[in-house]
Amino acid sequence: MTKTGTYFWLGNQACAEAAIAAGCRFFAGYPITPASEIAEYLAKRLPQEGGIAIQMEDEMASIAAVIGASWTGAKAMTATSGPGFSLMQELIGYAFMTETPCVIIDVQRAGPSTGQATKCGQGDVMQSRWGTHGDYASIVLSPNSVQEMFELTIRAFNLAETYRTPVILLADGLIVHMREPVEIPPPDKIEVVDRKKPNPGETEFFGPDEVPPMPSVGEGYNVAVTGSTHNERGIRFTADPEVHRRLVERLVRKVRRNTSRIIDVETYNVEDCDVGLVSFGCTSRSVYEAVKAAEEEEINVGYIRLKTVWPFPEKTVAAMAQHAKAIIVPEMNLKQLFYEVQRAANGLTQVVSVNKIGGGELITPEELLSEIRRWRR
Repeated sequence: MTKTGTYFWLGNQACAEAAIAAGCRFFAGYPITPASEIAEYLAKRLPQEGGIAIQMEDEMASIAAVIGASWTGAKAMTATSGPGFSLMQELIGYAFMTETPCVIIDVQRAGPSTGQATKCGQGDVMQSRWGTHGDYASIVLSPNSVQEMFELTIRAFNLAETYRTPVILLADGLIVHMREPVEIPPPDKIEVVDRKKPNPGETEFFGPDEVPPMPSVGEGYNVAVTGSTHNERGIRFTADPEVHRRLVERLVRKVRRNTSRIIDVETYNVEDCDVGLVSFGCTSRSVYEAVKAAEEEEINVGYIRLKTVWPFPEKTVAAMAQHAKAIIVPEMNLKQLFYEVQRAANGLTQVVSVNKIGGGELITPEELLSEIRRWRR
């Protein structure tokens, strides 16, 4: 049964327990630092809840098993890090095309390639949005605490079921390997969303509804599931441009039309700051301390912290750009988020990058405070 109360958990442990609370009953994965504790923990816990946890032969088989489990009606998840995430991309594209709800945990580490396997990084931002080929719209969440590892894992499952799509939880090595208190509400206080099921006699499971109902294998609906271009009944139509346009535009539209419901940001003094900061994940924890110190020096600061990286909160960033002399973007990569902020700011203010990569070193509050001072009015 779902745990309730206060626990002192590792971030990966909080993620695993949240998956169970959200109704996940299938996990397939392959060991990889710094995500392995999720698989290890679920190997013990899922059977206790009537679920299944499998170690597959590689990451491609892992995501394939998750897709298959989802089509049997199970809520399903995998967990990996950058190299494994790269291997999964073709089948992640298949999940987008077949509208398969599932959750993919990507615990970022320093890359590219094997990189620094035990060091924290934030270099998968663009991969989480554009990792697979073709046109699609992704939903990507970013926790900055162990509490949010729990909360956003549940939200990832709920969004996956609501919009019938893969959802990525873009964590990082620092957050998943720290221990913090986690408050777990009673099960009846946890919102759990289940997928929309078809009514008897329905035959169209890939449109025309923005989010069509999804039958499960064995329920008698005789549904075809293919990664090729298909019509509303799942039948392959690879030579008809109109069928392809109708399908892919709907896949993108069901996310873009609901950005106001999907986007979640933490904001402070956005529309009245002289200096703003936009951050996500572990870096945002340094932002809190830097803002506190800046205010003690009577510098008018504000921040936007992305709980949802994709879709990107363009309107909120644009609102900050209307007033701020500068927007500082700290990230443990080489400007992956910076260009999105710059685009949203649309020339209204200076956008400044603060970067640090390698060694897993966090951008410190002192480094951010030094940059804030440069832009004070």
